Amino acid sequence: MRNPIIVALDVPTAHEALRLTEVLAAVCGGFKVGSELFTAAGPEIVRQIRGLGATVFLDLKFHDIPNTVARAVAAAVRLDVQMLTVHTGGGVEMLKAAEHAAQESARQLGHTPPLMLGVTILTSLDSNSLSQIGLDPDVNRQVRRLANLANQAGLRGLVCSPREVAELRQVIPASTQLVIPGIRPQAVAGDDQKRTLTPREALALGANWLVIGRPICAAKDPRAAAEKILNEIAE
Repeated sequence: MRNPIIVALDVPTAHEALRLTEVLAAVCGGFKVGSELFTAAGPEIVRQIRGLGATVFLDLKFHDIPNTVARAVAAAVRLDVQMLTVHTGGGVEMLKAAEHAAQESARQLGHTPPLMLGVTILTSLDSNSLSQIGLDPDVNRQVRRLANLANQAGLRGLVCSPREVAELRQVIPASTQLVIPGIRPQAVAGDDQKRTLTPREALALGANWLVIGRPICAAKDPRAAAEKILNEIAE
C-alpha cells in the first residue's frame, strides 16, 4: 500500500525541517512545506528536501490574478514539487491557468506534473465567518460549489476537512485525490483540534493523503509515532 502520510513541517527553521525529514523519510509518503517554513527558509528548503529524495507538498495556497498564479505555479514546478495548493475562490479562470501552467511547465522540464490541489473553505471558517465576507453561510454547500468549480477547471485534487470527505466523494470524480488535514491518531484524538478523524476513519471515507503534523513532529520519538500510525492504518 502506498504510504498516505504527509508530515506537516510546521517548524520555524530549515535545520529543524531537515532533521525531521531525515528521521521520517523512510516512514512517510511526503512532507508539507507551508507558509511559515517557506517564509523563513525560502525555496532552498524545498530543494534540500527534494535532494534527500522526499516528496514535497508545497502548501502556499496561491490566490491572485490568473497570470500571477500561473507564474507562481511555474516557479513551483521548477522546484520539482509533487503537490501544491491554490484557493478555489480565485475563480475558474485562475484555476485553469494554474493547471495549465503546471502541465506545460512540467512538460518543458521533463517532470511529472504536480498534483494541483484546490482549497475550498478554510477549516477556521464557520457560517458566521462566511456571512461576514458575503458568502453563502452554508459551509457544506459552499464547499460543494467550489469543489465543482475546481473540477470544471481541470484540477485533479482537493484539500478538505475530514468532515467533508464522505460528501465530496458523492459529487466529484472518483479519480480526484483528496488531501486531508486535521488527522489525529487515536492516542491524541482529544487535543485542541476540532473536526478531526483518525487515519483509518479518513481513509475508509475516501481520503487519499493524510496531513499530520504535531502528533508526529512534537512526539518524543517522531519516527516511532509515524510507525505507530502506519500500524493503525494496516490493522
